[in-house]
Amino acid sequence: MEQVVISDHARFEMDRRHIDEEVVLKVAHNPEQVLTAGKGRLVHQGKYHDPVEAREMLLRVVLERRAGELHVVTVYKTSRIDKYWRREVQEQE
Repeated sequence: MEQVVISDHARFEMDRRHIDEEVVLKVAHNPEQVLTAGKGRLVHQGKYHDPVEAREMLLRVVLERRAGELHVVTVYKTSRIDKYWRREVQEQE
């Protein structure tokens, strides 16, 4: 399993958006979906119950692969699951 390194910016956003590190690491390691993004980045995403919002949310973890590690660039949650959830996603690597 690749090591996950969380950037200072991502930690700032996690704090500001009230997202637990445990949930970020879970989605980074075991995403329900993996999408490609610009600049060679990946978006790992997964649904979870958010205790702050008291409802199901989608967590999106934006990552870069560097020297065998996954670097978390930023992270955010959204209630607009249908906007980001892909019915058909390419197979994971």
